[in-house]
Amino acid sequence: MSDPSSGAGANAELREFLRSRRARITPEEAGLPVQPGIRRVPGLRREEVAQLAGVSVDYYVRLERGRSVNVSQTVLDALARALRLNDTERSHLSDVARPTRGRSRPMPPQRVRPGLYRVLDLLSETPALILGCRNDVLAANKMARALYTDFDALPYRERNMVRFMFLDEAARGLYVDWESAARGTVAGLHLYAGRHPDDARLAELVGELSLRDRDFRRWWADHDVHRRTYGAKDYHHPLVGDLTLDYETFRSDGDPDQVLGIHTAEPGSSSEQALRLLAAWAGEAPSGPRVAGLDSSDTT
Repeated sequence: MSDPSSGAGANAELREFLRSRRARITPEEAGLPVQPGIRRVPGLRREEVAQLAGVSVDYYVRLERGRSVNVSQTVLDALARALRLNDTERSHLSDVARPTRGRSRPMPPQRVRPGLYRVLDLLSETPALILGCRNDVLAANKMARALYTDFDALPYRERNMVRFMFLDEAARGLYVDWESAARGTVAGLHLYAGRHPDDARLAELVGELSLRDRDFRRWWADHDVHRRTYGAKDYHHPLVGDLTLDYETFRSDGDPDQVLGIHTAEPGSSSEQALRLLAAWAGEAPSGPRVAGLDSSDTT
């Protein structure tokens, strides 16, 4: 997160993102001639990025230092080409280069529409959950709670998938490739941070995780960004064993920071059989709310 005390007009997110992107590209990869001598920095030098983007060195240095400059979309596009950014990184660069900043403040409350609660209620044999700002778990059906953890039993502020990933020991055993899943979660949180740099609870979350988990601290400093809308993950569940689940995410038109995620298994596969066993176990669980309702205005 940016540090408001770092000076008027300073933009730490922009500074660190540009530094991290140029550090990963060699002059050879950028098509530049190899200069004699020992290079003191990994990747491209500032003047080389300026040359590739067609801007003055002074302008790029001020930009990378996070100083307030009027950045045009043309310049951002040129930097994106020079740094070989993908579409997600391009979007993030625009967010952090021209943020709307103010006093750190809480985000407005997020509430799940009744129709979405009913969707979760109907998905009785497949895990489904609704994530909000900062990957807060706004709602989860019984299958999602059986797959991950009982979010209903957690205090309000702990109902968060990033916290589950890094602070719950069960998560490291649940994901077969925990590192890949965890790094993807951090990259998604960074993308959110670019859109909401003044989210006070995000700053609290990043600060706490940085103090408590070395892996999170290291990967957050990488400034990678990634948007996962579908894919597959391998799990090793303590009750039903190994299963591979495909996931699809659907973003709400009314609230772009509210996402419905659904997990499915390939028909006829051992993973489908494992899901059926999990559904049978979840059906025998003690009765209670079918979703882990969460209102971000709650402070308990």
